[in-house]
Amino acid sequence: MTAENVLHVNDSNFKSEVLEAKIPVLVDFWASWCGPCKMIAPVIEEVASDYEGKIKVCKLNVDENNTAEEYGVMSIPTMVIFKNGKEINRLVGFMPKANLVKVLDQI
Repeated sequence: MTAENVLHVNDSNFKSEVLEAKIPVLVDFWASWCGPCKMIAPVIEEVASDYEGKIKVCKLNVDENNTAEEYGVMSIPTMVIFKNGKEINRLVGFMPKANLVKVLDQI
């Protein structure tokens, strides 16, 4: 379980890495000052490892990028699942891994 399976995206590569991805993508919108974001980080890393090759896992820092604003992300952490370039699900706030896995298993 390491962060090596989690790709950090930004405004310039969001389209190519997320919207044009061949597999579903989970994007964790986060900030370094956010307590719940820090709490869910290990869960995101575990999911990235568990679903490697099936679901791409990315993190986007909301303080450094405008993409969060474009998608109406109002609170963090927010996890948005994209498939074929479209948002198919949105989860807001910290949640146990089991809750996140339930959603991912339905993709």
